[in-house]
Amino acid sequence: MNKLNLLYWICTGLLALLMTLSSVPNVLSAPEAVAFFQHLGYPAYLLPFLGVAKLLGVVAILVPGFPRLREWAYAGFAFDLSGALYSFIAVGDPPSMWLPLLVGLSLVATSYFLNRRKRSKPASLAANAPLPAYS
Repeated sequence: MNKLNLLYWICTGLLALLMTLSSVPNVLSAPEAVAFFQHLGYPAYLLPFLGVAKLLGVVAILVPGFPRLREWAYAGFAFDLSGALYSFIAVGDPPSMWLPLLVGLSLVATSYFLNRRKRSKPASLAANAPLPAYS
């Protein structure tokens, strides 16, 4: 496994873990998640929807063969985390509450760009390969 592929799977694995762990309380509508959502000013009925969407996004970035679906999952994760970041700042939460979201956004960006680079690498190698000589 080359370095690019290893780095991609480390970042993607951490992102999948983060999103899975954050989706479980949402899907279950855990009392802590409901209280947290109310603190941010959102209705509790959004929790299961967001939880299921995150789980589907995790599946989309881990299952090979669906590049367009993976792109949408990355976009969804970016919207989810940036919306959460905005919500924390808007209600006046201290940076200790919202700085970890920047780690999540960094994982989304890194995994996305490494995925793009990984997918385009074989094409660029093929474009630079010498043409076969025919006799």
